[in-house]
Amino acid sequence: MPACWRCNRRELFVRVGGSFSAASFVFAQHHEPLPGTTVQPPSPIVGDADIRLRIGEITLELSPRRSVRTIAYNGQVPGPLLRARVGRPLTVDVWNDTRHDELVHWHGFHIPSEVDGAREEGTPTVPPNGGHRRYSFVPRPAGTRWYHSHGMTGRDLNRSTYTGQFGMFLVESADDPGAYDQEVPILLHEWDPRFTDGGSDIEFRYYSINGKMLGAGEPIRVRQKQRVLFRMLNASATLHHRLALPGHRFYVTALDGYAVPSPREVPTISLAPGERVDAIVEMNRPGVWVLGEVDRQPREGGMGIAVEYDGEPGPARWLDAPPHAWDYSTFAGDTTPLPEPDGRLSLVLKPTGDRHHWTINGKSHPRTDDIIVQSNKRYRWILDNQSAEPHPIHLHRHSFRLVRVGEKMTAGIIKDVVVVPAWQQAEIELAATEPGLSLFHCHQQFHMEMGFMAMMRYSD
Repeated sequence: MPACWRCNRRELFVRVGGSFSAASFVFAQHHEPLPGTTVQPPSPIVGDADIRLRIGEITLELSPRRSVRTIAYNGQVPGPLLRARVGRPLTVDVWNDTRHDELVHWHGFHIPSEVDGAREEGTPTVPPNGGHRRYSFVPRPAGTRWYHSHGMTGRDLNRSTYTGQFGMFLVESADDPGAYDQEVPILLHEWDPRFTDGGSDIEFRYYSINGKMLGAGEPIRVRQKQRVLFRMLNASATLHHRLALPGHRFYVTALDGYAVPSPREVPTISLAPGERVDAIVEMNRPGVWVLGEVDRQPREGGMGIAVEYDGEPGPARWLDAPPHAWDYSTFAGDTTPLPEPDGRLSLVLKPTGDRHHWTINGKSHPRTDDIIVQSNKRYRWILDNQSAEPHPIHLHRHSFRLVRVGEKMTAGIIKDVVVVPAWQQAEIELAATEPGLSLFHCHQQFHMEMGFMAMMRYSD
């Protein structure tokens, strides 16, 4: 494999043993390795599927002295980088070699409930022990999407989003300006989870970017004056993360795959579970730097990757990032009030009195009330977080406009995950244009399993 995965959006290749073969090139059209990953051969081609994924157990080498047993797609972590053209029908074959039923959720896609990848919506599971399932859908909208397991774990922290079952999916459109020289996915994850505080919380021992701990994977190699597009994804089960690249600034162009109204430079990026940020960095400070978690403990636990300028060998350096408060409103546009919606709803998000479960309007799943909408109507929801924890709220199969977060207006920003800060509200507006069942939940896996989800249902 090449020393560093890189591409521009017009030239994508996978090198196999120093040469190219017809079979490897067909695979490369949709599957690309990420920096510091090891790729195993894909499963055999079956029928006319565009993409082939195989779920199975692997031993992942995070570093020469740290390995974990996990579940992955196609024998690699992260899973293959997938690409598809927006609006062009796509078929995905998935095999499951594990002992449990599995589901692949296509996060951020506007697709039918039966293929979205949530059991609660009626998506069939991929049967265990070599079982197979075919997903067929039209990928939309364009942007940085991703795919991951959507199973429940119970007390088994070796399943679902705690594993290596995650990967980035880029839905491309013809009008992407491609104003960058190199494109680099950055996927964050943690490993070796365990319950703490009598089972009321979860902690991790190891951290990674693109499946490797800091110092173990290949660096991201750049040249001075390059414009590098970083597509960043927090594939964590439970943790929020902040990233910095010393001496550089991030020019944020998209949140959750949607172009922001007002691109801005910021010194750090904040990502809750499920969130994505696209940002361009001007490579203007030669050296070898650590792109990594701002907080010391996870960074020293492995959440970092070296960025190495051409001709600048040496150990990667870290410098503490300047103070910075991440704020969606930084990227907002025109604050002209929106027209009155067709319906309004308040959703109160809070823990139960014993703090063992989470509730939506006083009820925990599976007893939560359905959220009822009508096709082609617009709805304004207030997400009222009455707790001391921020919550990354995700609505399947839809995107929504942020109206405000707290007291700050966020007009023009579109997302599919919104972080509702502790003791504050977020106001969102959505168009009910995707009939079928849609799961609404906290993207923090532990919260979701402790009752923090409900179903949005169309009445017509």
